[in-house]
Amino acid sequence: MIIPYATQSIGEDDITAVVETLKSGMLTTGPKIAEFERELCNATGAKYAVAVANGAAALHLSALTMGIGPGDEVIVPPLTFAASANCVLYCGGTPVFADIDTDTMLLNTEDVRNKITERTKAVLPVHFGGELCDMDALADLTEKHNIALLQDSAHSIGGKIRGKGQGEYPGQQIWSFHAVKTITTGEGGAVTTNNEGIYKTLLHLRTHGITRDPAQYVHEDAGGWYYEMLDLGFNYRLTDMQCALGLSQLKKLPYFAKRRAEITAYYNDSFAGLPIQIQKSPEWSNPVRHLYTIRVNEKNKRREIFDKLRAKNIGVNVHYIPVYWFPYYESLGFKRGLCPVAEDSYERMITLPLYSSMTDEMAEYVVSSVKEVI
Repeated sequence: MIIPYATQSIGEDDITAVVETLKSGMLTTGPKIAEFERELCNATGAKYAVAVANGAAALHLSALTMGIGPGDEVIVPPLTFAASANCVLYCGGTPVFADIDTDTMLLNTEDVRNKITERTKAVLPVHFGGELCDMDALADLTEKHNIALLQDSAHSIGGKIRGKGQGEYPGQQIWSFHAVKTITTGEGGAVTTNNEGIYKTLLHLRTHGITRDPAQYVHEDAGGWYYEMLDLGFNYRLTDMQCALGLSQLKKLPYFAKRRAEITAYYNDSFAGLPIQIQKSPEWSNPVRHLYTIRVNEKNKRREIFDKLRAKNIGVNVHYIPVYWFPYYESLGFKRGLCPVAEDSYERMITLPLYSSMTDEMAEYVVSSVKEVI
């Protein structure tokens, strides 16, 4: 049996919730969507939530509502999934890559400060692996320069920053409920915000820019069939079936968080003294870890260690290739060497299995295998 680096934890209660929705006749655009959004607000501390098709859609819509366009720059770390930077390109803007901290692997606030120019429109911190960026410092910095703030919280549902929910901070937050995330809707994502105007715009944009609310019509209401398209929107809706699963999963978030913390602590204790570097938790972070990464001391040994662990049926992975190393970004003029800490981390990094349904025996096997191979 292969132990994957991550997988969903689906129980009979989740299956029952989806089946009940299937039997209800409301498969999409039904009541489960609004219910899921309300529970997301409770879980994140935000006033408003808009469920969408996936995390990339959440990033795209957020970038649009921030008014990003040609000539605008958005500061983003390179050690993230490509969607974090792609959303800037979708809007015609330019990603500007800032380096990470070598211990926490989170966006380096001082490098962000150095990268701000008169063209900077927003800062997009990524809560890598579930560890949480210093949002107090970033909120102060973005407020001082009058620029927008968008948290990529795809990895970090349930985490707290100095006791505060991620949704309590200024700006917007995006979430991912992909199958390997802490909670899942299969595919799925959301945007949270405390701004009512942005909330209403997001609702329009996720459904083709169309409204059926007569109070918003530009022209006269022609009858019960009538609707208007007010914005150039997208089909970024999430279904009731998926939201039913998400609601069931959210109820188990405290357990998921506890189990992930137990495995993370066991790994940390077990790997003490090995010639590897682990991601450190900053003092402000009370995380729900999504990824557990190690960095080997010798980058020329990473491939060998990776292959040997795979041969032991441990589904290790690597998160992530620096975004600007991809051929598409090279074609835009980005070159290697922009963020040396992130590049060095990537070249030494291996992601180990971490998920809430991991047994103690699985975790022990991972630890013994890593010790043997290293």
